[in-house]
Amino acid sequence: MRRVLAILLLWTTHGLAQPPVLRFSVAESWSMPLMRTEDQQPVEGILFELMQAIARETDARPQYHVMARLRLQEAMQAGEIDVRCYVSTQWLTDRPGDYLWSIPIIEQRDLLIGRPGHSGPTRPETLPPQAIGTVLGYTYPTLEPLFSQGRLQREDSRNQLLALQKLEAGRFRHAISNQLSLQWYNRSLPPGQRLQALAVLEEQALGCMVRNDPQLPTQGVLRALVRIKESGEMQRIVERYTDGRQPRQFADDQGPQIPAATTPSAAR
Repeated sequence: MRRVLAILLLWTTHGLAQPPVLRFSVAESWSMPLMRTEDQQPVEGILFELMQAIARETDARPQYHVMARLRLQEAMQAGEIDVRCYVSTQWLTDRPGDYLWSIPIIEQRDLLIGRPGHSGPTRPETLPPQAIGTVLGYTYPTLEPLFSQGRLQREDSRNQLLALQKLEAGRFRHAISNQLSLQWYNRSLPPGQRLQALAVLEEQALGCMVRNDPQLPTQGVLRALVRIKESGEMQRIVERYTDGRQPRQFADDQGPQIPAATTPSAAR
């Protein structure tokens, strides 16, 4: 009888067990198609769907912690977040030792952007002195020498969407944007009013960092990311926000490519 009661108790305990919680970091500077938030909670976007997929694959309950991008590294060092996605090894000045890297999961291409009908220089080093649209907390290694020399000045916006809106409104003549955000922004504009990609500044493969804690399904998260990438789910998520179109090859039809810089980027 005692054995039966013990088994029943184990079953009851197992049935009441709560799924593990995964705390995902969300950067305030993200905008669509990466993520849209309402009341400090994500509601749609490529990275939101990725995080949802990770939680589903690991039977975990996701929690989303929205914070300033410059706070992300501090939060990691304090163990306040469990998973940080959309990050490069080059973006960290001090890599926390208790986090493990995933495989690369998504490609990012940073572009020099101009207004419709742009007919001027397409390489940053040939631009006349001017302010250029940037995002607060982002570093741009290719442009850092020009910023240091005073040939270009940063005009920071809180997120990528605001930078593109200011460019369209004529606040400055050029801006920097990742390709996904540019594609998303241009979808709502008539062809003759779309912002132009002038040159590629950098291309990087981005992944996730997972806190290595025995209380977390760390290896499960890393395996889930492999499945999400290899099954094609990640590509399908991206295509839902880009009309299924593949990135255009700027070397062929939109001006010269600029080699990716080798200087590490600290706070993307």
